[in-house]
Amino acid sequence: MALLNLRNIETYYGPIMAIRGVSLEVNEGSIVTILGANGAGKTTVLKTISGAMDPQKGSVTFDDVDITGWDPDKVARLGIGHVPEGREVFPFLSVEENLSMGAFTRTGSVVKRDLEMVYEYFPTLADRKKLEAGFLSGGQQQMLAIGRSLMLAPKLMLLDEPSLGLSPRLVEEIAEIVVRLNKEQGVTVLLVEQNAKVALEISDYGYVMEIGRIVMEDTCERLASATDIQEFYLGMKDQGVRGRRRWKQRKTWR
Repeated sequence: MALLNLRNIETYYGPIMAIRGVSLEVNEGSIVTILGANGAGKTTVLKTISGAMDPQKGSVTFDDVDITGWDPDKVARLGIGHVPEGREVFPFLSVEENLSMGAFTRTGSVVKRDLEMVYEYFPTLADRKKLEAGFLSGGQQQMLAIGRSLMLAPKLMLLDEPSLGLSPRLVEEIAEIVVRLNKEQGVTVLLVEQNAKVALEISDYGYVMEIGRIVMEDTCERLASATDIQEFYLGMKDQGVRGRRRWKQRKTWR
């Protein structure tokens, strides 16, 4: 069952069309990834869903509710958590204060319960809960950003480049936590990621974007075995073909 539906979305930065007729679905309980190079429009898709940007055309439906053009706080109250690219933690607030900001729509004992749950997933945050977030490492800030979103008790979490700037070990750790949140907490995930290898390993279904449009979609198992994905996103070349330059090749979806 589709929890999220985008239909023919067009979103602009001023006169520039950033996404061009994008349609996609995210089934409840799944992890779905959007792959693509810088400038493909992936982040704009997430901002359009969360209300940070308004589409000029098309519709966004979440849990059978048309949320097209809703304000971000109203979208969050419906159960969509957005972990933006660059983390965007509050540097002068403590770790615990940052986490509490994520629970702005909730009150009562459930907030304390979920705070302890976040600390169970991210023990390093529990050890630093009184520390100002600006003193955390990049990996710790990424954990904090995910934890802050988790405090919303989201049905859907939008994750924008969670591996950006992190060491391979931390990338693996973050990926494992995303899978755990999906399986143990039932959080549906829409993941934007340039690290195609990690994204395809942990996701169920994938979309490939180029220049603001969806050019390919399939199960992640099939995408990982597709020649174009292996060549252009996984860095795997056909060793039997010599002297063949990558820039001269044409993707099959063009």
